[in-house]
Amino acid sequence: MGKGLIFFSCACCILVLTIVNLSIGPIITGRAGITGTLNCEAKKDAEDTYPGNNKKYDIDWKIDECVRMKGMYDMEYTAFIFDIVIGFVCGLVGLLHLFEVKKDFVSNTGLIGLICGIVGFVLTFVYVIFNGLVYTNYYDENHKVIKTDGDGIVAEASGDKYECKYFDEKGNEHALYAKYSDLGKKQYNYNKDLASDLTSNTCVLRSNNIDNYLIACKDSETFDPNDASITLNIASCPKLYIYNIDIDTSISNKDISDRFLTALILSLIVCLANIGLALFGFLLFRTPGDF
Repeated sequence: MGKGLIFFSCACCILVLTIVNLSIGPIITGRAGITGTLNCEAKKDAEDTYPGNNKKYDIDWKIDECVRMKGMYDMEYTAFIFDIVIGFVCGLVGLLHLFEVKKDFVSNTGLIGLICGIVGFVLTFVYVIFNGLVYTNYYDENHKVIKTDGDGIVAEASGDKYECKYFDEKGNEHALYAKYSDLGKKQYNYNKDLASDLTSNTCVLRSNNIDNYLIACKDSETFDPNDASITLNIASCPKLYIYNIDIDTSISNKDISDRFLTALILSLIVCLANIGLALFGFLLFRTPGDF
């Protein structure tokens, strides 16, 4: 395969995969619950005057979340639009050269490909980083889903106390919620058997019990159900469950998770294609006769 054909193929790969990304991107399609109006500066201004001793998992955590979500928002638009332009321009001139049109322009085409490939790689790779950080660490604040295992369990009896399955550090309530990367799992989507089991289960936490569970497991790995005001008996309920209503009829959580992951994977491939475009653009710039 000639250098010119590889150059053209890299441009086409960038164009096609980015068009797919435009149709599934979690930000662009509005499925992630992340907007471009996030005010990170206001959160930073409030940091120094924030009361209490739990800044790490409250205001500091929210600042990091805001910066990363806003970064992903900006880069999803910037990287995708730039990659569309790169793929179209380089693909078009590459195609013309393949049909023996403007062959004296090959050296300039190579230089364009080199510059575009480098810039495209940088922008797309930055997007990949933001996507990965948001995908694995955060969740939609307006659509919180409590984290459970595959059976809906959140705590199990350990002596006369319950042990929280998802306790992380004192004050870290965020560990108790499913992240975007978790939402593809069966317990957060339509699952007929799980829904049937939990609907009839008397050990499922409901109403105030859920709030009490979140407060208890936010600050301690174990808790006494009486101290936590959980109105279930530990002898009759050795395991505590939470029923996420989304498993009734919807697979919207899986859709959100899949969009993040697919955009992440396709963007990594686009990064490789940008490297190829830059490399073969450089080779064509040096030896235009090899097109």
